Amino acid sequence: MSDHDETLLTPPKRTLLGRIRGYFFAGILITGPITITLYIVWILVGYVDNAVTPLIPGPYNPSSYVPFSIPGIGLITALLVLTLIGWLTTGLLGRWLIRLSESLLARMPVVRNIYSTIKQIMETMLSQKSNAFRQCALVQWPRPGMWTIGFVTGDPAPEISSQFDQKFLSVYVPTTPNPTSGYLIFVPTSEATILDMSVEEGLKYVISTGIVHPESGANATAGNAPLPPK
Repeated sequence: MSDHDETLLTPPKRTLLGRIRGYFFAGILITGPITITLYIVWILVGYVDNAVTPLIPGPYNPSSYVPFSIPGIGLITALLVLTLIGWLTTGLLGRWLIRLSESLLARMPVVRNIYSTIKQIMETMLSQKSNAFRQCALVQWPRPGMWTIGFVTGDPAPEISSQFDQKFLSVYVPTTPNPTSGYLIFVPTSEATILDMSVEEGLKYVISTGIVHPESGANATAGNAPLPPK
């Protein structure tokens, strides 16, 4: 092997400035996600504390006995109260109070519509037996030839499905990088490719604008629409 070949096979040595730059970016990659995560958690805890702590009676508020505020007291109180409410509603008295409050809300023209919609959404999202937002699908959007990730929410309403001569799926197409806004579209089952990735992985992929790739398999469910050509 000639000296020229050995030079090609030997990786170039990094300069001192290059090594320092590499260490700097490695430090960002390590501390960045941790710092951002802790910052978001701190904001959420502070928001709940500011909303709940003033509602705690003075004798039961630990902050009344110390000269400084204790982070997380409001969050812990909120969790305990929600758990207690859930436990109380499982009894006869709790169910009776729920029926009474729902009957009162049903008599309010505007409030009853808002309450009914929010209740249905919460029950659908929190139900363990629900299939809503449990599958990721590849659909053509906003026009044929362009593909995006959507989340299957179920079958269309009977009034809508009766207008078609084939089976359709209700698919929520989120926007990037904010998945809380998006579009509800109805896609023929034959044109939706169910992906082998969890909803959490799909959300990460959408929020990261395609930078964070899912770790699960990338094979589509057999019998669905073919994947776009590579």
